[in-house]
Amino acid sequence: MKQYWEHKTLDEMTIDEWEGLCDGCARCCLHKLQDVETSELHYTCVACRLLDTTVCRCMAYRSRAELVPDCMVLRRDGIETMRLLPPTCAYRRLAEGRGLASWHPLVSGSSETVHTAGISVRGRALPEDQVPEEELADYLVTWPLEEELKAGMNE
Repeated sequence: MKQYWEHKTLDEMTIDEWEGLCDGCARCCLHKLQDVETSELHYTCVACRLLDTTVCRCMAYRSRAELVPDCMVLRRDGIETMRLLPPTCAYRRLAEGRGLASWHPLVSGSSETVHTAGISVRGRALPEDQVPEEELADYLVTWPLEEELKAGMNE
C-alpha cells in the first residue's frame, strides 16, 4: 500500500500530513544571506533564537511568525518558497517530484535517522544570540548544500 506522500500532491495533503513531512533537520531555521547581485542563497551555521538545537525543534512553533517576522513559514501556496529550502528538504523533494530520502523519519520509522545521516543541524548550529547580526557573513557554511549527494538526493 502506498503511503500518503507517494500518491498525494502537497496541495492534497491534510494539515497533519503536511506537518508530518518535516524531517526535523532544522536547516530552514538557519540564517541565510542572499547575494543582491546574483540572488544566490548562502547558508550560515547560525540558528534562529527559537530553535532548540539539541532536538532541532522550534520552541514556539505555533507563534513563531509573530515572534520572528521573517520566519520561513511554509504554506502550500508558497511554492516559490521551495527554492529557499535546502535540496534535502522533504517539501522541496516532493515538489520537485523526488521521493523522500531513506533517512527521512517517515521512511525509516525513526526520528533519529535524520541526525545519524548528518542531515540535521544538531551539533553544528550556533544560537543567534552568540553572533552579532553584522557578523553573519563570517559564519557562512556550505554543508547544507554540499551534503545533498550524501543525503541521497537521487534516491
